[in-house]
Amino acid sequence: MHPGEFFYDNAIMGIELIEYARRLNVHKVVCLGTICAYPKFAPVPFHEEDLWNGYPEETNAPYGLAKKMLLVQAQAYRQEYGFNCIYLLPVNLYGPKDNFDPQTSHVVPALIRKLLEAKARGEHMVTCWGTGSVSREFLYVEDAAEAILLAAERYDKPDPVNIGSGQEITIRDLAVLLCKLTGFEGELIWDRTQPDGQPRRRLDVTRAEREFGFLAKTSLVDGLRQTIDWYQNCGLFLKSRT
Repeated sequence: MHPGEFFYDNAIMGIELIEYARRLNVHKVVCLGTICAYPKFAPVPFHEEDLWNGYPEETNAPYGLAKKMLLVQAQAYRQEYGFNCIYLLPVNLYGPKDNFDPQTSHVVPALIRKLLEAKARGEHMVTCWGTGSVSREFLYVEDAAEAILLAAERYDKPDPVNIGSGQEITIRDLAVLLCKLTGFEGELIWDRTQPDGQPRRRLDVTRAEREFGFLAKTSLVDGLRQTIDWYQNCGLFLKSRT
């Protein structure tokens, strides 16, 4: 964990980008926030109106707050300069070309790699972080790209907009599903010394549908299957075994 680095990098990158876009008279900027900006105990599903009603989950707070400052900047620049910067709040993304590095990957690519490597080595156990009881929402990367494009074309308001699938799954159920999709038949061991993070995550996605017609099209099963296929076929899986 590098909370200071995460805060500084994400705040400065976004602040400078928006500032120079304003100076150079860029017609419109689409700024991506993060679901980590929501309060730790926000009512589920997360509504955009609850974004400021509490402190984020502690392990993600520096990152989430740095990204949330860009919403403040976007709204302030709109008020003072008439600068058209819209702000989207995407949920956890996954898909082909994800980061599968075991040291830095997020839960979906991390589990895919662990399960496929264990299966290839004939191992009968895989260790997963936390208790598995917390829930997350996932959005396939192609759906996320469509949402960003639709917002760029059709949305010009100051209010933040959730971007997600609206579907929630526990990490334990996700791991079981990935076992089925990867063909791993061994046991899952849960390392309770590792943090769970935010208890639940699911977005209310009605504003995105209402404002610019976005609805996620890819089911979790189909998206995971395409991600697994890409990882197995792109060469990374073979390299990871050498």
